[in-house]
Amino acid sequence: MPNQSPIILSTWSFGAKANQAGWDALSNDGTALDAVEIAARVTELDPDNTSVGYGGYPNEHGIVQLDAAIIDGKTGKMGAVAALEGFRSAISIARKVMEEEPHIFVVGDGAREFAMKHGFKEENTLTAQSAAWYADQLKKKEQSPGGHDTIGVLSQDAQGDMAVACATSGMSMKWNGRVGDSPLIGAGLYLDGKIGGATGTGTGERAIEVCGAFAIVEFMRNGLSPQKACEKLITRMVERNQPAIDFQFAYIALNADGATGAASVKEGFQYAVCRAGQNEIRSSAVYGIDFM
Repeated sequence: MPNQSPIILSTWSFGAKANQAGWDALSNDGTALDAVEIAARVTELDPDNTSVGYGGYPNEHGIVQLDAAIIDGKTGKMGAVAALEGFRSAISIARKVMEEEPHIFVVGDGAREFAMKHGFKEENTLTAQSAAWYADQLKKKEQSPGGHDTIGVLSQDAQGDMAVACATSGMSMKWNGRVGDSPLIGAGLYLDGKIGGATGTGTGERAIEVCGAFAIVEFMRNGLSPQKACEKLITRMVERNQPAIDFQFAYIALNADGATGAASVKEGFQYAVCRAGQNEIRSSAVYGIDFM
């Protein structure tokens, strides 16, 4: 049976703006796949967002490198790009990889060549704000990677089809070529259109270690609600890293029945949910406070 109540949810409070753009597509008979791409692209093209897309803080060499991935639950197809330079919307290039390539994941110079081949416009990705920030960082004696406000988006359309997208510029001052969880299928995002999907944000290395998004979907496959699945994964992540819980990570999840869930290692994570055109900012359940 088609789902008569489309939904879109995104990481962080800035996801509300992304949701609205995605909802505009959903409410006009658009697909979940279109909705998550449109939503992620809104955040990527926002020059004031310093952790995603255009406006993102650069790596150690002063270069903005973008990562993104997308999954279509209707077809099961996937596409991803990483360490992409010179383009402002990595999510649209990831979708093109999904649609045009026999491969799933294209990186670095290869991703750039692919984008050019398919008509994407090369543009400056370093804003004046980010350039000034980088110059200030160079003056400091100690420089270390930081920042992790990825945009992750999940959606289900009126036909019951699902999709997920994830995009980031990664940690600021990261090593040249460093790739986190965001474009890694199974870590930063995963989706089974018959079960549900998950996507995350935070210190990507911790998500890679536990294949977090894949694990959440498997927990849901085995009967857990999206909420309990997120909590179980965050518990696993924390236990793996004890006693040094010096990082933040959060996951959001959506199942095929339209139920949602979210959990984080520490306080401070918010996410946005839009259903029936109404955007709501929610706070996640927090490890050690709301669940154990």
